[in-house]
Amino acid sequence: MEEMKTFRLNFVKQEKHLLLPTVTSIIVAQNLYEILFQYVITPEKEQSLQKFIHLLETHIKSKPKAPFSVPLPELEFLDEGLQELKLLNWMEVPVSVFEISLDTDENNYESELEKTLEFLQNFMTLNRKKDSNHIYVYPVGLPKH
Repeated sequence: MEEMKTFRLNFVKQEKHLLLPTVTSIIVAQNLYEILFQYVITPEKEQSLQKFIHLLETHIKSKPKAPFSVPLPELEFLDEGLQELKLLNWMEVPVSVFEISLDTDENNYESELEKTLEFLQNFMTLNRKKDSNHIYVYPVGLPKH
């Protein structure tokens, strides 16, 4: 087994997320776009919806071990569309945000971070927050995707 570098998990905060129900197909993202498009009436909101759908498609294509979720404030642009998501079995869940601190030099940081994330996935359900050293840690008992 490869030696692990020392790391620390620092609790940052807890957020309310909307969690995608268990899915098996990218078709869900396409159908979701059609359903939610009716709630998007400005070009800015349409751009936000396209970004959300892209994140969802990327997540599904990656065949993840953890669920897909988005902080509720990032979905406020949907207005009544949030209720539509809940009717489609999306759940509000508390998600803990942790920062990972590694004792390594900058040249190896990204590869060491990936090793650390793989190690932590053996003990908790998590997703990395895009382009950061923060992770979302999900409550015990949620279905893995």
